[in-house]
Amino acid sequence: MAFLKKSLAVIFCLTLSLAITSCGKKDELNLPEIERKQLSAASGTSRTSEEKPSKCDFVEGKKFYVYAEKGYFKNHFAPSGWMGDYGDIKFVDNYKVDPYSRRSCIRVVYTAENKQGAGWAGIYWQHPPNNWGNMPGGYNLDGATKLTFYAKGEKGGELITEIKMGGISGQYSDTTSYSIGPLILTPEWKEYTVNLEGEDLSSVIGGFAFVVSSMENPEGATFYIDEIAYE
Repeated sequence: MAFLKKSLAVIFCLTLSLAITSCGKKDELNLPEIERKQLSAASGTSRTSEEKPSKCDFVEGKKFYVYAEKGYFKNHFAPSGWMGDYGDIKFVDNYKVDPYSRRSCIRVVYTAENKQGAGWAGIYWQHPPNNWGNMPGGYNLDGATKLTFYAKGEKGGELITEIKMGGISGQYSDTTSYSIGPLILTPEWKEYTVNLEGEDLSSVIGGFAFVVSSMENPEGATFYIDEIAYE
C-alpha cells in the first residue's frame, strides 16, 4: 500500500509539472502578434558570415521579383511584416483594375485611424514569412544594383513616408539597409528606383517595405504598387 501511495504521488507530480510546462508554452504562443514582432526585432546579434546565404540568387540580366502579380512563380518574399497601426491597412495583392503590367497589382487602403496608437503603419516583405531576424533566411542578391517598382495614388497627392529594403536586425540580420522617401504619388503609374550600388546584398531578409503616416495623410490614402524587382 505504501508503495502504491508513493507511485501515485510521483505520477501526480509529473502530471502537474507537464501541465505547468504546457500552460507556459500556450501563453507564449498566444501573445498578440505585434508583441511577438517587437520582442523578435529587439533580440539577438548580427549574423556571422558563415550564416549568410552562400548561393547567389540574383542572375545578372534577369529581374529578381518581389512582386510581379498575384501567385507568380517568380515572386520572392512575403508581405507578412505588418507594423505600427496594422489595423489601419486594407491590403489586396490581387487587384485587377488597371494594373501596371500583367493581370494584377497591389492595392493599399490606409484609413489613418491610429487603431494601435502608433500614428503610422507599414508592411515588410520578408523571407521566410514573419522573419524579424530570429530565424535563418534571406536571399543573396549580390550583383543587383537597384530595386525598382511602380506606384500611383488613387487621386494623386498621397504621400508614402518611406520605401525601404533591408534593415531587419536580430540574430540573423540583413546585411544592409537603404530607403527613399517621402514619395508624393501621382494618379498615373510612375517608376521609382532605389539605387543599391556598393551595398552588401549577400543576405536580404526584408526585400521591400513601405511606411505611411496619419500626419502626412490625415484623411487616409489609397495607393497602388506593381512590378517590384531587383535588377
